[in-house]
Amino acid sequence: MSNKEETILKSDYLQFLKEIKEKIASARVTAYRKLNRGLIELYWDIGKKIIERQEKFGWGKSVVEKLSKDLRQEFSATKGYSVQNLWYMRQFYLEYRDLPNLQQLVGEIPWGQNLVIMSRIKDVEEREFYIRGTIQFGWSRNLEVEYALRGIRKPIGVSEYKLTKKLPKKLAQSLPTPEVLKKGLKVEDTIILEDV
Repeated sequence: MSNKEETILKSDYLQFLKEIKEKIASARVTAYRKLNRGLIELYWDIGKKIIERQEKFGWGKSVVEKLSKDLRQEFSATKGYSVQNLWYMRQFYLEYRDLPNLQQLVGEIPWGQNLVIMSRIKDVEEREFYIRGTIQFGWSRNLEVEYALRGIRKPIGVSEYKLTKKLPKKLAQSLPTPEVLKKGLKVEDTIILEDV
């Protein structure tokens, strides 16, 4: 090894490398979030336009099927324009158009998680709970489904749940501790949790 290489290794190079890696990771997360937000906005707009045209022209189901066929033909390399997904976009717009506080939140989570929350949870406050939990704690789609199906409305780790014993060991180990969860909760949530 040459003196220059030794000097680089002995200097602050390792710290420099760590900083660059962190910048790259941070930029990737930022790019993903912007891309996701843009995709959710696109799906919102498509759902809105479908509703508007159906109301204006009296179009029925066949317009969604035709639109899907034409979009998949034009954008054959892109997924997301199936008949079913267009119906989801339409439903997405209908579900949230009168809920401005949730409109902002749904753009922060992936489409698949929005679909799970929208299809499994009908109560607006519960939806907000799951959306915020997904944003704040990175809840996965599988975890949201498990909670929604069991009717559980408490963050993982806040109280001892039998559910955590049923989770795969790898997932259960990756869950945040009660202390981490409590730090991110609002005061009124903490009061509720103390009653548990």
